[in-house]
Amino acid sequence: MTPLVSVRNLEKSIPTKPSPTWLLRRITFDVNEGDFVSIMGPSGAGKSTLLHILGLYDHGWQGEMFLEGQPVHAMKPKERAALNRSHVGFVFQQFHLLDDLTVSENLEEPLRYRDLKSGERQARVGDILDRFGIVGKKDLYPSQLSGGQQQLVAVARAVIARPRLLLADEPTGNLHSDQAREIMGLFKRLNDEGATIIQVTHSQENAAHGNRVIKLRDGWMDT
Repeated sequence: MTPLVSVRNLEKSIPTKPSPTWLLRRITFDVNEGDFVSIMGPSGAGKSTLLHILGLYDHGWQGEMFLEGQPVHAMKPKERAALNRSHVGFVFQQFHLLDDLTVSENLEEPLRYRDLKSGERQARVGDILDRFGIVGKKDLYPSQLSGGQQQLVAVARAVIARPRLLLADEPTGNLHSDQAREIMGLFKRLNDEGATIIQVTHSQENAAHGNRVIKLRDGWMDT
């Protein structure tokens, strides 16, 4: 079976004097379809850097990466962007909601890249608003929400398009404990339904929802 994600000797550095500073060194692993992987390690280990590369947001790296057998490392930026839109959902630490769109409009935005008719987009938005208990917030703008509420909307936006690969950078970091358990329960249900999930987390409780842990330390895989 071809892995959904395959990384070979992935490395990333930033130019510094007298020599480059390495953020990731010789990272090699596979993620099969249906896996729920947690990337863990101390601050500065390279966790978020790796996740952004896997999400096709960072192009300044060396090595090989395949997504569904497609050679990401050989793609042009436009090709990577198209693959990101069609296959990847991402929960950022800083929400990245569009300030001039309402909650409903933010949720609908990723569906515009999935060739869905307006009626189906609206049905999915209505369903996710109900599942996340944010129907009453649908006409508000991000600036009118608390940090926790913004993160809740950001998670809902990431899963609404039912991506093949769901990436999450500390997805419950700004949520209270009940919301955090709700989000991780949702991730677990999505995984049970076949979604492949990779999350960065410091929480052993969150990691326990998955089936694998990749540990990083100082940019290296910690075995």
